[in-house]
Amino acid sequence: MTTDRDDPAYMARFNHFLAMLTDDDPSHRWKAAEVLARLGDERAVQPLIRALSDEDWRVRQKAAWALGRIGDPRALSPLRHALLHEREGVKEIINEALDRIKGIGRPPF
Repeated sequence: MTTDRDDPAYMARFNHFLAMLTDDDPSHRWKAAEVLARLGDERAVQPLIRALSDEDWRVRQKAAWALGRIGDPRALSPLRHALLHEREGVKEIINEALDRIKGIGRPPF
């Protein structure tokens, strides 16, 4: 995305979706993770790492996808840790995210 990340309108949108990561509705949380991934802003990495522990598996899956799309190496260890406790569908996305961050076969997501 070619937006100025210091632009007030961008920051308002970014902060809105960061806040949505803690919404009561899981569908709002996973949609927020998707938007944050598409923004590609590294400032979302830590909140997305926290979302890997969400109670809803769909949120955890979308957070892993988002971290892979952003591609920040800070997510490698938390993603590896998340593999230990996940269901198969989420593990698949985590493995894709790990490969993407490590630069192995960058899928177009």
